[in-house]
Amino acid sequence: MAMMKMKINGYRLRTLLSTSLSSSPFHSVPSRTFSSSSFENVGFIGLGNMGSRMANNLLKAGYKMTVHDVNCNVMKKYSDMGVSTKQTPFEVAEASDVVITMLPSSSHVLNVYNGPDGLLQGGDLLTPQLFIDSSTIDPQTSRKLAVSVSNCILKEKKENWENPVMLDAPVSGGVVAAEAGSLTFMVGGSEDVYLAAKSLLLSMGKNTIFCGGPGNGSVAKICNNLAMAISMLGLSEALALGQSLGITASTLTKIFNSSSARCWSSDSYNPVPGVMQGVPSSRNYSGGFASKLMAKDLNLAAASAEEVGQRCPLTFLAQNIYTEICNDGHETEDFSCVFQHYYSGKSKRN
Repeated sequence: MAMMKMKINGYRLRTLLSTSLSSSPFHSVPSRTFSSSSFENVGFIGLGNMGSRMANNLLKAGYKMTVHDVNCNVMKKYSDMGVSTKQTPFEVAEASDVVITMLPSSSHVLNVYNGPDGLLQGGDLLTPQLFIDSSTIDPQTSRKLAVSVSNCILKEKKENWENPVMLDAPVSGGVVAAEAGSLTFMVGGSEDVYLAAKSLLLSMGKNTIFCGGPGNGSVAKICNNLAMAISMLGLSEALALGQSLGITASTLTKIFNSSSARCWSSDSYNPVPGVMQGVPSSRNYSGGFASKLMAKDLNLAAASAEEVGQRCPLTFLAQNIYTEICNDGHETEDFSCVFQHYYSGKSKRN
């Protein structure tokens, strides 16, 4: 009995400390151990290039799936596979323990959650314990949705789940990694909930990184893509200048990759046609990360920088360059096309 009282008092002390040390509403919930055993029914909304591959990996892992997409042809494909399809996000929520969304933009996410027949249109009573948004959106939207979800209650309480919760969990790796199940998830939200959801995420990826509180997964994603865009611009600029001064891109690439200029854009995703096989530049910049998506992510980064008053001159320069690329008709080409269409770089054979 004495030992039990010590455990109870210890729990109360941890609860008191976790509540008093943080003024954030996101950290006012006592720490609990959440179980993933109740994630039997998984809803998935957004079955595009990324989402369809993620959903397929969940099916391979044995999860019972319910899906929704605005594309009727995609819905028929999953229906023919024997997967339950629903006409609205709300219907998906009603059939699911956890709902994953993979959508193009913040406006799409807001519509799926708050729009007519959206995930949260059941009032304060929700069926899913967990919502995971893997879209690339602004952190402010992620945080607002996390509050909206946490203000609801569960229709049926299970184990330590008292209220529904949300994780923002954008991904890195692109379509190839989504197909192979090797995505990296950047996760924001409660760490206890992250740990409960980890096995589910690892059914679609090979890495999960906890980034902190709600919205921090979205922060990590836009910062990652910002750095990627700027490094691609820097590499493309250097390679194009080198060509103009009489050195080949192949030679410069060898130098970069064995010296201080080495980066992912040079050794894994080279933008010069003919220098590297299996990358978008080797197939006329098709099948990669579209320039319009990079422009969208740079818009998110620029807006976030302005909101917090952070000086980010390279962010705004990159935003302008990729906006120009898109306006010139290259929005569907891989973002490495900046080498050719902005810097007028030449292929390896020229």
